[in-house]
Amino acid sequence: MSTFALSALPIPSAGGSLDTYIQSVGRFPFLTQEQETGYARAFRDKDDLDAARELVVSHLRVVVAVARGYMGYGLPQADLIQEGNIGLMKAVKRFDPERGVRLVSFAVHWIRAEMHEYILRNWRIVKIATTKAQRKLFFNLRSMKPSLNTLGSEEVKSIAKQLGVKAEEVVEMETRLGGQDVTLEPSGTDEDDSYSPIAYLASDDAEPGVVIEQAQNARLRGEGLEKALGSLDARSRRIIEARWLAEKDALTLHDLADEFGVSAERIRQIENKALGKMKVSMAALAAA
Repeated sequence: MSTFALSALPIPSAGGSLDTYIQSVGRFPFLTQEQETGYARAFRDKDDLDAARELVVSHLRVVVAVARGYMGYGLPQADLIQEGNIGLMKAVKRFDPERGVRLVSFAVHWIRAEMHEYILRNWRIVKIATTKAQRKLFFNLRSMKPSLNTLGSEEVKSIAKQLGVKAEEVVEMETRLGGQDVTLEPSGTDEDDSYSPIAYLASDDAEPGVVIEQAQNARLRGEGLEKALGSLDARSRRIIEARWLAEKDALTLHDLADEFGVSAERIRQIENKALGKMKVSMAALAAA
């Protein structure tokens, strides 16, 4: 598939008047699902840049909506939008119309990812947002605060526990972010802002960092399970797989008792011992 960039597509640029740009992208109509699928197939199969342009411009207002949520970090909205547009184009390039998912749900992850990287590269707080836990704190503290007031000690402890950071880090982050809170919703002061694409964007649990973390955890769990199974003898592994890992129609204790020529109670004992051994093995891997 051909590589394309903003310069290759005749679309509005956020580099001029921001108000004019926002009004301009707000005039591009949303696509129906049928139109979206048709354009996506044309781009995928024929490298049709006109089709790619239609996909991009119909979602530029979504980038504007997402950018509003990051204005509290003190960076120019126009720059956030430009970074988000890059994420949008990456999403269009990778979008698979056969999955039955609308482009907006797929693209918002890429849009946010580009904005996150831009913020971390440029904001003054980057020096303390170096670990995965600190990055999560950086981008989630505002939404986790129960009010605009300063956090109390119990609230600090609760947030620190949820995000896996020290209470002192929560206090420092709040201090640095203080006085910059803005609403994530449009102001509603003009016709363009009264329509809010943010309303149908993916939920917070689909934020790119969370998705990546979940994928990594799933991979580690899979590796841990395979290693734990490998530590069992053949009979124990057969019992665990038949009882706990069968995709359907798991065997009963009596079924396995008949298979191995022992009592159901003996099968239960072997099963419990094997599960205990696997638990120890997986706990050791998680702690490594």
